[in-house]
Amino acid sequence: MNFDPENTRLNFVNQRKKFFLLSGVFMLAGIILLSTVGLNLGIDFSAGTTIDILAEEPVTEEEIASEFAEVGYEPDDITLAGDDGEVGRVQFIGDLGQEETLEIQSHFEDVYGNTPTVSTVTPIVGEELAQNAVISVLIASIGIILYVTLRFELIYGVSAIIALFHDALFILIVFSIVQFEVNIPFIAAVLTIVGYSINDTIVTFDRIRENMAKEEKVEEFADVARVVNKSLVQTLARSINTVLTVLFAAGALFILGGEALRSFSFALVVGLAAGTYSSLFIAAQVFLQFKTRQLRKQREKAAEEKQEEDGVTPPTL
Repeated sequence: MNFDPENTRLNFVNQRKKFFLLSGVFMLAGIILLSTVGLNLGIDFSAGTTIDILAEEPVTEEEIASEFAEVGYEPDDITLAGDDGEVGRVQFIGDLGQEETLEIQSHFEDVYGNTPTVSTVTPIVGEELAQNAVISVLIASIGIILYVTLRFELIYGVSAIIALFHDALFILIVFSIVQFEVNIPFIAAVLTIVGYSINDTIVTFDRIRENMAKEEKVEEFADVARVVNKSLVQTLARSINTVLTVLFAAGALFILGGEALRSFSFALVVGLAAGTYSSLFIAAQVFLQFKTRQLRKQREKAAEEKQEEDGVTPPTL
């Protein structure tokens, strides 16, 4: 897929207000949704019990649910794992008592000949996991802004972080809509997307910096806008081709990976699309606004210094 950098029909800068409006409306609606509906937190982030049932033959969700019904329990979630679906992973929201756990283990040991393994997450552990997940994302963000600032300059770093928070919030909003389970693999997917998105953003920023250095003068909005749009067109094909390649792999994982990887692979698919969009249409456009403001301040400062050199007192407003 090739695009002509000089093709004025592909003028993304002129559409920046539409990009900002689209993202703003979606984010506002998403924040309202998150504050009302919320996320479907898995037992990784809330108190709960996971029971892994190992059978010699492939089992079905209905079969496992029926066996639990025989001993008077109704699981909150059942997923199948293993090469042939011979492992049933059952989740209960809330702790099961020791007697209840022993009763379940005894029943399934009689049915399948294997003692189920039980793991429990207490409310305190779930809260700690949630805090650690947020801290991980914040540390990654701080590291990214420092790296981008050192490699480029501060306005590049700030623009990149705004785009990253856009991506992270976008994923949370989509998960709130579809109510897929938010668990530890989901956090791993978010951190993966953060790395992918910043890589795409840096490629775009690097091209902007290269094209900026080739310009004889960059003093006004029109100068910066021309450079940014040219850079976006030049990197557009690369961004689309890259994300499509990765999306095919993530999509295959979502379709064929089973329930255990559903939230991870779906977060990758959503995050990859959001990351490509934000790199091209959020980060670059935010940089354009910051750079224009920076140039305006530099012109105003230069004008004031010249007035002082000429002995002219600038008018007070």
